[in-house]
Amino acid sequence: MQELSLPPFAYKVTQSGENLLIWDILRRKQVVLTPEEWVRQHVVHYLIDHLGYPKSLLSLERGHAYNQRQKRTDLCAFDAAGKPLLLVECKRPSVPITAAVAHQAATYNLTIGAPLLLLTNGLEHYCWRVNFATRTNERLAAIPSYADAVRA
Repeated sequence: MQELSLPPFAYKVTQSGENLLIWDILRRKQVVLTPEEWVRQHVVHYLIDHLGYPKSLLSLERGHAYNQRQKRTDLCAFDAAGKPLLLVECKRPSVPITAAVAHQAATYNLTIGAPLLLLTNGLEHYCWRVNFATRTNERLAAIPSYADAVRA
């Protein structure tokens, strides 16, 4: 797999037939190792190991309804009260983070309501603070730690 601009982590990869599988610490099972999954696993470990997000407050591929259709978020972090805190949209490294990707994530976030939005392809990372009252977004220089995110 491609080296990403996120810190490496200790991962377990196994072969199953033609598929490579990676151990997912949140779902507690082996999942198919796609380029997008590689990015998602790096983000999960970065949030937990470097930014202090509690593992128990992270949810992968959580379903939500949008325009009467079922959609799935890549990753969502919650605060201690169970309210969405950070919505993460992961793309494979070969997919650039464009306005269309940002629009997709912002659209999903209309139903989720997370005050922080992170878009990443593992090489580029864009994080915004969303103000729903004023309908504005503030681009952040870095992904906030869990402690900073819940304080804001």
